Amino acid sequence: MSQQARSDPVPADKHATAKPPSASASTLVRPMGIGDANTLGFVHGGTVMRCVDEAAGLAGTRHAGRRVVTAGMDRMNFLHKVFVGELLTCSASVNAVWTTSMEVGVRVEAENPMTGERRHTSTAYLTMVAIDSSGEPVGSPPLIIESEIEQRRQQEAGLRRKNRLGERDEIISARGTG
Repeated sequence: MSQQARSDPVPADKHATAKPPSASASTLVRPMGIGDANTLGFVHGGTVMRCVDEAAGLAGTRHAGRRVVTAGMDRMNFLHKVFVGELLTCSASVNAVWTTSMEVGVRVEAENPMTGERRHTSTAYLTMVAIDSSGEPVGSPPLIIESEIEQRRQQEAGLRRKNRLGERDEIISARGTG
């Protein structure tokens, strides 16, 4: 998708029914095997990132009611290692929706399937864009906020977006291009 296509305003789908985050929340569970290991014997960070992207894509697709693509990943914080033999659970929910994009937050947990012990291993925030059959950005349904937690997530998503767009503008300005 070109920079121009992303910056063109696309009206939200006025006929789309607003949805709460719970309507599109998605959970992806995958066992981690030898093929997922890095050279140190732990699960490769890229494997975790791929699962995060897939979970975010599921939540975005459920919310938009159409195909979505990953426009970016703001953050991917790795808090703890994931071990071969554990179950990786990626829980994704839509935090905020704007004109053509939405932020999807993903919480990653690793579980020892023998003991049931779970630990929070990663958190990520992805920007997803709904697209039409030609691959062009389209509007998504508005988000219905139903709880204080969802309100906090929406506010924090707005702050991350403001920072991301401000950084982009600052870089463009420093390059002397517009």
